[in-house]
Amino acid sequence: MRKYVLIMFLVLGLVALAGCSQQQGQATNTAANTAQNAAAVKEFSMTSYYDDKGKWFSLKEIDVKKGDKVRVKITNTKGSHDFTIDEYGIKEMTPLNQETVIEFTADKVGDFIYYCSVPGHRAGGQWGTLKVTE
Repeated sequence: MRKYVLIMFLVLGLVALAGCSQQQGQATNTAANTAQNAAAVKEFSMTSYYDDKGKWFSLKEIDVKKGDKVRVKITNTKGSHDFTIDEYGIKEMTPLNQETVIEFTADKVGDFIYYCSVPGHRAGGQWGTLKVTE
């Protein structure tokens, strides 16, 4: 009888150990997936301003791959501006002396113009190109 009880405890111990190992493996996979997703964010920072030569975004080109999550941080240092990408349905005001964060997934391949839609600003030079490749 003792032998059966000992075998039963041994089997239960092995089952419990296997369950803990499986849960630990799932936690490790979840942590790896979270780290991988965080690494997939492509982040860019720029200023929005004007001077006596025109109106500008400090960053003239953004290069990403299709499927990338894109985060653009814009700080407006002078004037009234916005950030617009027509093909992605983005039009966000950029209040003076505040960082505006715009996030989207680059799900279309091509070259897309980002610009300030305030009258005269795009024509004055406040635009750049978002390049999305396969």
